[in-house]
Amino acid sequence: MTRAVVSLTALAALVLLAGCSSHAPAPGESVEGELSGPVVEQRWNLLLVGTSERLSMPETPWFEIDRDGRLVGSDGCNEMHGQVRLGDSQRIEVLELATTRRGCPRLDEAARVTTMLESAYRYLIDHDRLVFFGPDQRVLGGWREAN
Repeated sequence: MTRAVVSLTALAALVLLAGCSSHAPAPGESVEGELSGPVVEQRWNLLLVGTSERLSMPETPWFEIDRDGRLVGSDGCNEMHGQVRLGDSQRIEVLELATTRRGCPRLDEAARVTTMLESAYRYLIDHDRLVFFGPDQRVLGGWREAN
């Protein structure tokens, strides 16, 4: 073997080893470990539960996800806080979702909002709409981008 072939082989092996040791960002994650994408740093207001049901709440349910994966918002009655992970193929996972428990005449409907977020498995964004799907591909509900 010539010295040039040995050097190229050694260089290729080093490049492969360096590539294996570096952390590639997950989909929806930037190099710094921050989340990115159309669902992040945007306020989303509840539009529908399921495919057609509108809720009448004291205030409009909403949420935002920041670049650190923190979720904040309201289920229409209570403040919400949690964590979000984004993955391949518009995969979403809402973790550690907690709400305040204020007195509210619509607690059952508020619980449906939090259940939707906790059950979300995938999402789809179409223009100014965000739709959540469950693991069975059933539509859980829709949200509209706030202006």
